[in-house]
Amino acid sequence: MTAPSELAGLRHLHSGKVRDLYGTPDGQLVMVASDRMSAFDFVLPTPIPDKGAILTQLSLWWFERLADLVPNHVVSTDVPAQVAGRALLCRRLDMYPVECVARGYLTGSGLADYLADGAVCGVALPAGLLDGSELPEPIFTPASKADLGEHDENVTYDDVVGTVGDRAAADLRRLTLAVYGRARDIARERGVIVADTKLEFGRGPGGEIVLADEVLTPDSSRFWPADGWQPGRAQPSYDKQFVRDWLTSPASGWDRHSGEPPPPLPEDVVTRTRTKYVEAYERLTGRTWA
Repeated sequence: MTAPSELAGLRHLHSGKVRDLYGTPDGQLVMVASDRMSAFDFVLPTPIPDKGAILTQLSLWWFERLADLVPNHVVSTDVPAQVAGRALLCRRLDMYPVECVARGYLTGSGLADYLADGAVCGVALPAGLLDGSELPEPIFTPASKADLGEHDENVTYDDVVGTVGDRAAADLRRLTLAVYGRARDIARERGVIVADTKLEFGRGPGGEIVLADEVLTPDSSRFWPADGWQPGRAQPSYDKQFVRDWLTSPASGWDRHSGEPPPPLPEDVVTRTRTKYVEAYERLTGRTWA
């Protein structure tokens, strides 16, 4: 899915892995969530129907429930009809060059780091933890922001201090853990474990820190059904882990380290992935996806 160069007279500014940004005449942004799917730093050739709309509507739901913790970048949902439902009118921010990650459970790249040296992003963890283990308390495990096609790298808190300064680093850590804690509790009441989540923040014109991009979606978080949680194995999930698992299975015929782009997704993988995204939305919000 290619972003149009113009959208109802708006100027196309940038296309990321899954989002397209447009500028308005008054200096604001229209952020459009596409149906593109990314995995292993590649944009896959096969879109997931309704994915952009699900991400947008779930983000809006979360922004409402986090508004007392941190302001967000949403101005309105008044966007061109061509992208209605999957786009937001947003404030323009000076974005922090840090992926702010909170982990409450050990898996993914955090598990790989832990198995290597007993720590994640410089945070030492107890011995004996397994894939899927709940951590003693949530931890802030930032990553560098990579360009399209490059890989985000886990970094330490001291690295964040060196990038944005002491005060901003402390605020980013505090807000990341506060957002995660709120989301963890809300999701738990709905039978969903938020294993980890990635947040992005920017700085407003008055210096205030603002929550931006998407928030607590199946693209930016790991959602696990609480009744299926069992440490020591890969967990069932409501996120794009299903796509990652297919890509790394013999069925795909793809070697992620070959440098070659991934193959198209089979129809059944597309259908099941969409179903997982819809289920995440419905279980968290209590609403039915049309």
